[in-house]
Amino acid sequence: MSTPIADFPAFLAPSAWYAAHAGARYLQLADHVHAAIETGRLPPGQQLPPERDIARLAGVSRVTVRKAMSVLAERNAVQQRQGAGSFVRVDVGAPRLDQTLSALTSFTEYMEQRGLSSASRVLLAGVFAPTPEESLTLGLGGTDRVARLRRLRFADDAPLAIELSSLPLDILPDPGVVSQSLYAYLKRFGRAPVRAIQRLTATELGPTDADLMDLPAGRAVLTIERTGYLANGRPIEWTRGVYRSDVYNFVAELRLSP
Repeated sequence: MSTPIADFPAFLAPSAWYAAHAGARYLQLADHVHAAIETGRLPPGQQLPPERDIARLAGVSRVTVRKAMSVLAERNAVQQRQGAGSFVRVDVGAPRLDQTLSALTSFTEYMEQRGLSSASRVLLAGVFAPTPEESLTLGLGGTDRVARLRRLRFADDAPLAIELSSLPLDILPDPGVVSQSLYAYLKRFGRAPVRAIQRLTATELGPTDADLMDLPAGRAVLTIERTGYLANGRPIEWTRGVYRSDVYNFVAELRLSP
């Protein structure tokens, strides 16, 4: 492990990273910072100087700095927090999370099983007229309403997923009361699903979700659509979750048919 950087002016001076005819300046700058992250000179959680200061110290424009930070974010080396600046990711080099597709486990339970602290930020909680897809999936009638709960899910303060859950009102009358685990809340009243059908697809992250997850727009992510059922076969949950593909592995066990 190298000695952490204490002198940013020297670290960012053009003589420390720039070489003529060695490629675009923003790539050379990104490579220089990335090398310091990989060797530990810039430790996890380290806040980088503001863009204007980096530009001044490195002798480049702020556009060049912004492009370099985007490259580092795409490499999952830097986390860009709106209004706060850029930080070395705390999960650089962290092991990927293997989640089975054959067990019905909540996000909170899954993180607890792996010794990680989970948290949620509620993005939407309310009662709405159902979409055609919600009506079809949940078997709702023309006058029925649906409870929607959209949350940004964190593990050890890192945003890992965005989940939108829709449920009939007799199952979840007030989605605003769910502060953490939806399944834990439903279990208290005997309304939790006992089985589910899940569909996994690969998609690209849109600009709004990218901002929430501190990732560049267009990044490949994993999307799971899940329909949860009660023991009597009634569908009572439709959830669409977007998960970071650089962190999650979804694993399914297959058996040869007799």
